[in-house]
Amino acid sequence: MGLGHRPVLYATTAFVAGVLVCLGFTDLYPDIIGRRYRRRYGLDKSTVATHSGHHLENDHIGLEDHDGNRNGQDQTIKVDAIPEGIEACIGGTPLFRIRSLSEATGCDILAKAEGSRIFSTHVGIQLDRPSMTSLSISPMSRCMPSDQSTEKSDLLLKLGATVERVPPAPIVDPMHFVNRARSLAAEHTADPNRPGRGYFADQFENKANWQAHFESTGPELFRQCDGRINAFVAGAGTGGTIAGVARFLKQKLPYVDIVLADPQGSGLYNRIKYGVLFDTNEKEGTRRRQQVDTIVEGIGINRVTANFEVGRELIDDAIKVDDDQALAMARWLVEKDGIFVGSSSAVNCVAALKTAKRLGPGKRVVTVLCDSGSRHLSRFWYKAGNIGGKTDSTLEDLMNGET
Repeated sequence: MGLGHRPVLYATTAFVAGVLVCLGFTDLYPDIIGRRYRRRYGLDKSTVATHSGHHLENDHIGLEDHDGNRNGQDQTIKVDAIPEGIEACIGGTPLFRIRSLSEATGCDILAKAEGSRIFSTHVGIQLDRPSMTSLSISPMSRCMPSDQSTEKSDLLLKLGATVERVPPAPIVDPMHFVNRARSLAAEHTADPNRPGRGYFADQFENKANWQAHFESTGPELFRQCDGRINAFVAGAGTGGTIAGVARFLKQKLPYVDIVLADPQGSGLYNRIKYGVLFDTNEKEGTRRRQQVDTIVEGIGINRVTANFEVGRELIDDAIKVDDDQALAMARWLVEKDGIFVGSSSAVNCVAALKTAKRLGPGKRVVTVLCDSGSRHLSRFWYKAGNIGGKTDSTLEDLMNGET
């Protein structure tokens, strides 16, 4: 070979030698590292060790597949159980943070959505307890006051119930809707020409009412909140919700505040605050035949029910909410949060807001959204009016009943 070809030969030889050195080093390097590692930590060759992310087993580095089913391997998929019948869907209702009220107070104001169609986009099949009660007994005769919104009776009629709307009356009147329902059930049972027998649910006095909330609503709230609740706020019609939840939460959280939300015209506020069942509508010269004079439906009453009495001594405070505040809250929740509630839920949220302001920032206040605005279009929302117009409402406007 001539001298002119020697540079090419040197370059080729150097390249081949470099490749061989690299291959040898990569084969020896793990052994060198492994021996140094074992000497440093006093391990024998068969030991499996994990240190600083290095896995050594029999002097080799083991690789693990964290991509699951990428190579066609079996992968376990968690499948939720399919409910057996619609009754299996009762409960498990969502709990969510009302953003606008929480941000305004510095507290977490949480709402359990017990009323159907509360959200502008309603998803899921969980059934709230009040709706399921109405659906389950709808193919019967139902009595309700004639001053209630017509949407409620219209729905029951569509579901096959016979609805009798009776004028508002004191509980001592035989034509009070509770007494009338009791009579209709007895008449059905006594009539040999009618199949089956009558059943009077007696939801105001039936202890199954508060027990259902003790066994389901209370535990659900406790679990959903991971045991952190500073106050629970709810209104009382039959009294079953606040009594049942109070009895459960107080045994788990002795220092939790239980707060009654009471609409205008109801006497329960004074029962809690002063120990007497009295409202200003009942004072001398102003007593009315139907004392609960409010546009709010579903909560507020001027007698003590058996369900309410079960939890009365556990209620720490009561807040009175007037109609203007309830209407303002309902409008606020639609405009600020897209939540469409009925009158009872609006009262609950006003009381929850006041409770949060009293407790101060950092606390967690839980309430119940027990009715949808779709059941209150003909009365409550008729008075509330259409949404729109003023968009700069403040918290002070809300508390003053102005939005």
